[in-house]
Amino acid sequence: MNSHQYDAIVVGSGISGGWAAKELCEKGLKTLVLERGRQVEHLKDYPTMTANAWDMPHRNRIPLADELENPVVNRCYAYAEDTQHFFVKDSEHPYVQNKPFDWIRGYQVGGKSLIWARQTQRWSKYDFEGPGRDGFAVDWPIRYEDIAPWYSYVERFVGISGNYDGLETLPDGEFLPAWEMNCVEKEVQKRILEAYGDRKFVIGRCAHLTQPKDVHLAQGRGQCQARNQCYRGCPFGGYFSSNSSTLPAAAKTGNLTIRPDSVVHSVIWDEAKGKATGVRVIDRVTKEATEYFAKVIFLNAACLNTNLILLNSTSSRFPNGLGNDSGILGKYIAFHNYRGTLGGRFEGFEDKYYYGRRPTAVMLPNFRNVKKQEMDFLRGYMSFYSAGRGGWGGSRDVPFGAEFKAANSEPGPWWVSMMMQGETIPKETNLVSLSPDLKDPWGIPQLQIDIAYDDNDEKIVKDFLEQGEEMLSKAGVTNIYKNDSKQAPGLDIHEMGGVRMGRDPKTSLLNGFNQMHLAPNVFVTDGAAMTSTGTQNPSITYMALTARAVDYAVRELKKGNMK
Repeated sequence: MNSHQYDAIVVGSGISGGWAAKELCEKGLKTLVLERGRQVEHLKDYPTMTANAWDMPHRNRIPLADELENPVVNRCYAYAEDTQHFFVKDSEHPYVQNKPFDWIRGYQVGGKSLIWARQTQRWSKYDFEGPGRDGFAVDWPIRYEDIAPWYSYVERFVGISGNYDGLETLPDGEFLPAWEMNCVEKEVQKRILEAYGDRKFVIGRCAHLTQPKDVHLAQGRGQCQARNQCYRGCPFGGYFSSNSSTLPAAAKTGNLTIRPDSVVHSVIWDEAKGKATGVRVIDRVTKEATEYFAKVIFLNAACLNTNLILLNSTSSRFPNGLGNDSGILGKYIAFHNYRGTLGGRFEGFEDKYYYGRRPTAVMLPNFRNVKKQEMDFLRGYMSFYSAGRGGWGGSRDVPFGAEFKAANSEPGPWWVSMMMQGETIPKETNLVSLSPDLKDPWGIPQLQIDIAYDDNDEKIVKDFLEQGEEMLSKAGVTNIYKNDSKQAPGLDIHEMGGVRMGRDPKTSLLNGFNQMHLAPNVFVTDGAAMTSTGTQNPSITYMALTARAVDYAVRELKKGNMK
């Protein structure tokens, strides 16, 4: 036991786990990070980061046999031959789909921080006030003012590009220079603003170094090259990941120990001491069990795996899962609704083009039910659009030779595409639980997933498609198409909840500092902690909540409140 004793244990090394490790180590705690996947070192373990399509056996396509064997992960937009080594194959970690759910996972040091979409918008005060005001979930125990300084803290270290737009519904942050809209995007933005007055599209905010500052150069990171090959791992460190940023910062302190190939089975509850004392681990390769002990435990295994660990952490005191006297552990899961897309042609500007492969889109903050309930559905959606020119290499029915080359060396017409990011409402019936009879390869119960859309989600999709068509039409877009993908939940990769924050232990698992009500030395700061989803991308909120929770936890440790 003594050789396995640490000040702190962090379960998971992704976006929130990396931040927990950095903050704990920099505050002087000997910290063990447990990662269920393999070791991945920045640069060294990015095998395709500079590869060309013709360097790959299947020219960056996934073979049919893989598609048939792993249908879930093959539906992910970022999964291809050049990125497949960062994704979990369906057969490697089975789960039970009581309702269709596409669970996308990345098991390695760095987790999904290597393959995330890198979009980073702050929540507004309306997002934190909404559940309590409208009664669709428990009230958040914090408000924007509580987390705003922590948004600033993490943004400065991560490096966020964006404009200072002055929008109440999308607060400004600590920004590097923004990416630019192209000429058609600016024209669409202008026409929509003229038509509506209050619908202001702005350039996206993303975790890319457009102009690195000293804090980023000290991390060994450089400027983003607009290559759009981020999911391979970036040789420049141009985007934020645990591997390029927070984990190296933690390692510099000398307080960090990383143990890959460590599948966490459960949190250990000591009946005599009346507290959590450590975690039980199954070695991914040997299947041997080991126990590690610490004064404080941070769970950052990603939303559904954190729920799984807590549900599996049973004892005489907590027969239904750690801290689960209320019976709500694993319930009230929510996610983002991405089903709606539309687009069309834009005439003109044929003499214009644009540079590079910009890593962000143009975005419009939610304008539905922001300050009060106005629609026949709860909450709303964020909208994104981009404009570009296709046609490169698309002319095939021309004679081979100079004519073929000329025809395929010109861009085609301009197109505009739009997508939604809708808020779903946490419901008790959207839940995860443990299979009573099926085990995974490490002897842990498989996760059963019961998550689905409801009538509110259908109404949001319908409204987005109607409003999107209207906006694009007023902007001059023609030949507009609309599409509802009907995709299963999960492909958004934004699952949240199950271990939600709140004020009352009867209706929540965590307090306002992400601390478990009934196991005070256990903290949850990944997506599982979220009370509601908002319409913004969630990762920057996870980072801010994590830094804030660590600051609180260390102060409590120093006061002797976690003995």
